[in-house]
Amino acid sequence: MPNPNAIVSTRIDFDPPLDRPTAELLREGLWVELEGGRRARLDPSDARSSGFVQVLDGLARRKAPVYLEIDPNSAAITRLLIPHVTRPMSMLPNDQGYEVMLERSHARHALRRDNPDFATLEPLLRAALDSGQLLIITEDDAHNIIDIRAYTPGPDDAPLPPLPKPDTLPFERPWWKRLLDWIWRWPFWPWWWFRCVSKATAQQIFDAISAKSCPPLTVPAPCIPFLYPDDGCWGRAHEMCRLMINMGRKPRKVWIQGSLHVVTKDNPNCFVNWGWHVAPTLCVRQGWFWTQQMVIDPSLFATPVTQATWKGVQGDPSATLTPSDASIFYIWGNVTDPTYVETNKVLADYRLQLQNRAIQHGPPPYANCP
Repeated sequence: MPNPNAIVSTRIDFDPPLDRPTAELLREGLWVELEGGRRARLDPSDARSSGFVQVLDGLARRKAPVYLEIDPNSAAITRLLIPHVTRPMSMLPNDQGYEVMLERSHARHALRRDNPDFATLEPLLRAALDSGQLLIITEDDAHNIIDIRAYTPGPDDAPLPPLPKPDTLPFERPWWKRLLDWIWRWPFWPWWWFRCVSKATAQQIFDAISAKSCPPLTVPAPCIPFLYPDDGCWGRAHEMCRLMINMGRKPRKVWIQGSLHVVTKDNPNCFVNWGWHVAPTLCVRQGWFWTQQMVIDPSLFATPVTQATWKGVQGDPSATLTPSDASIFYIWGNVTDPTYVETNKVLADYRLQLQNRAIQHGPPPYANCP
């Protein structure tokens, strides 16, 4: 059975309204009105409460659900998590239970058998996998699924269309086509060589994009949540490409798919697991007659790196790399986002995830990580 002290709600209203400074409202007594007539109190003695107000307000503006754990005696919020509204795309059994891939997520999620609600949650996931039903799925910072509820869109909510499943990536162009392209370009060598940037310029571009990283406790738009590496890479990559295009550059992207495991100080558990990942690339001059596509990925590095180096830190030597044009927002189905509407939604989602984590665990990097 779900935790009786947990509330999942798509309704988030404040009593009284947020029309005065948060500190003043907390001193006087600030409550959150939730679905089913339930209420939760923001404890003024809890240092996290002012941050909770910001996250709850951000979710309310986005009409997104929230997961709250409530002290049964005081009704005070003790834990806040931000669920996914999504569909399961696969469930692979393992020694601990199931590894789950979700739509609109590149993280690898886990449904563990030692979860006391495993017998309830497993059939909900399996039924949605067959039916394509949208779910509200809540997980902890290690991406262990702890709660699943059915999701019913409101009358004004646009339906979330299903995305193609990332079963396999498109094949890279055959070697002979790449050779023909190289031969065709050779007579124009000075032109295409100078189109690529120098190493110094590549680092300047990297630094300019990295400087857009979100301050974890405030996450003001349009910052990029590089410090939340767990998820949302396709939104970060598309925004980085937009910035590079505005600089007059011609980026591309590289996608990786595999059983990816990355060590990072930006997650309290000191690692993240992905099923796939994507980042922009730039053509960089390495010397006369030689250029190379270098990866721009501030979530993993402090400098442009080769695709081999980028692949090497992701923990799966058998992972596959696939290049694409910068216009591809989601490679399965060649989905594009020319107006950046979907990009901004992804960035907004993961800004809130970063802020919520920083409020409850402190801002990254985490000192417990080696």
